[in-house]
Amino acid sequence: MQFLYQAQVLLYGKFIGDEGASGLSSGLKKCTNLLNLTLKLRYNKFCCDGASVLGSGLEKCTNLSNLILDLNCNQIGGIGASCLGSSLGKCTNLSNLILCLVQNQIDDQGAQGFSAGLEKCTNLSNLTLDLDENQIGDKGAQSLSAGLGKCTNLSNCTLKLRYNQIGDEGTSALGYGFEKCTNLSNLTLNLRKNQIGDEGGSSLGAGLEKCTNVSTLTLELSKNQIDAIGASGLGLGLGKCSNLSTLTLDLDSNQIGDKGVSSLGIGLGECNNLLNLTLYLLYCQIGDEGASGLSSSLKQCTNLSNLMLDLNQNQIGDQGASNLGFSLGKCINLSNLKLYLLSNKISDEGASGLGFGLGKCTNLSNLTLQLSDNQIGDEGAYGLSSGLENCINLQNLELSLNSNKIGDEGTSGLGSSLGKCPNLSNVKLYLTGNKIGNKNALELCYGLRKCTNLLNMILYLQSNKINKSQKLKEKRNCLKSKRLVAYQINF
Repeated sequence: MQFLYQAQVLLYGKFIGDEGASGLSSGLKKCTNLLNLTLKLRYNKFCCDGASVLGSGLEKCTNLSNLILDLNCNQIGGIGASCLGSSLGKCTNLSNLILCLVQNQIDDQGAQGFSAGLEKCTNLSNLTLDLDENQIGDKGAQSLSAGLGKCTNLSNCTLKLRYNQIGDEGTSALGYGFEKCTNLSNLTLNLRKNQIGDEGGSSLGAGLEKCTNVSTLTLELSKNQIDAIGASGLGLGLGKCSNLSTLTLDLDSNQIGDKGVSSLGIGLGECNNLLNLTLYLLYCQIGDEGASGLSSSLKQCTNLSNLMLDLNQNQIGDQGASNLGFSLGKCINLSNLKLYLLSNKISDEGASGLGFGLGKCTNLSNLTLQLSDNQIGDEGAYGLSSGLENCINLQNLELSLNSNKIGDEGTSGLGSSLGKCPNLSNVKLYLTGNKIGNKNALELCYGLRKCTNLLNMILYLQSNKINKSQKLKEKRNCLKSKRLVAYQINF
């Protein structure tokens, strides 16, 4: 086995326990020339002894360059994590490491011992470390930060610490730890459902601003206790990441409010090289002032090509929706837009204003627009669609208007306007739970048939005022479209 260079062991849920780990270790000790190793051992009832003995086998593989080790859902605990880290620290040729330790009862002491070993892997360039659902607090996060800070050759790093007990001190340490990884270009940091407040959010931003080479950044901070001050500090730091081109930021279910989101937006507006932006801001207590402030800053990101903005379950209202549309209309390079505004107290005025603004995004080719559970009536549906008809390059449209107040006139206008989008090829329309009657449901289909390039169409028209005979007419009407490859109408 000394001539074996690559190995893969898949033993999901075999419950081999510590005894099985011992057998694996004995085999690994004989594979001294291994370069690439994959061990997938989740759900095997390993305890600390199993992790320790497995590590003793791995440390003999001194030529190991690429390692994938999945120990999710075992019980290795703090001692097992420490022993495993110590062993990995002896694999000094490791350049690519994926290590999964979800649900393993690892505490601060375990994180500290593990990090002491990890910091010796100075040749690491790509690291994925998944420590979700353990018992790691501030001290453990501080130790992890110190260890990662010594991996100065890291270029790609994914660190997952969801559902732990990390507060402000630990978060601050993580931010300042990454600034020492001067070669870092891609970073994913997942801290969902910890105990992070304003101080942690601000300090994280202050640390990240010094990661000047990071071009792709994913931050998941949902379900913490970040308020306006924390969001402001985070935005300030992100605004100084001058090379940032792709950003995903999840602040779902925090309490950042209008001031927080406006300040966050100011920071993002400083990211002049931003091409791709994904923002999750649902359940963040954002009103019209916050939506207006955020969108006003986003229009400064003139290079933005792909935007996903989730503002579901806030209170942006008509003014916020109108201002959002106005500002997005200034992002002239937008080609892909996903905008989620479910349950935001938007009525006719807001929907019309939003449509008017989006109509100026003439380079838009893909649009997903979620406006369900608002108070949009005929006037709003007509105004929205009248704006969208100006998106002459639009090819793919998904429009959700479920549970509004749209009647016959709005439905007819919707069909008429969308029929003027010459390049539209794929359409999904969600109109369940409105006030659409027989005649204008048919006019909707007539209008869509005028989209000469339409290939695929899905309509959701449940819970309206359409009788059975009319449903058959609409289906037959759709079949008359010569280009239509696939269609589906749900009543």
